[in-house]
Amino acid sequence: MTRRLLTALLAALVVAAPAAAAPVQRTTLADVEDEVMCVLCGTALNISESSQADRERAFIRSQIRQGKTKEQVKQALVGQYGPAVLAMPQGGGFNIAAWLVPAALVLALIAGLAVLVPRWRRRSRLAAAAAPEAAAVPALSAADARRLEEDIARYER
Repeated sequence: MTRRLLTALLAALVVAAPAAAAPVQRTTLADVEDEVMCVLCGTALNISESSQADRERAFIRSQIRQGKTKEQVKQALVGQYGPAVLAMPQGGGFNIAAWLVPAALVLALIAGLAVLVPRWRRRSRLAAAAAPEAAAVPALSAADARRLEEDIARYER
């Protein structure tokens, strides 16, 4: 019995050791920088060169030194600078409109085209059918045909 218990404990230790020894994924500045904006100039923090961007980077570095995860750093940034610091709006409230309005506009455009294109095609077919045959281009007179041939011959040289 003792031998079985010892074997089970040893097996559990062997299985758990790699998981415990796995390195902890640390947040880096680059992880956070491309998901937040410079609140002064409105560009992504990873391409911004303003002094405000430098202050935001320093804030992010201090949060990383405290051992915070990427999400915790982003929440701290929102607490410090407001929701405008996030490159992608958070869900809920007015921010959800940033996702829904463009999608609704695209759907409305598709629906409008689905209704209007058949109407336009029908109108053009009806107009073509109603147009009298006489509206076609009249034949050239003999003098005009001769002059046209002379002009073409002159330009082909």
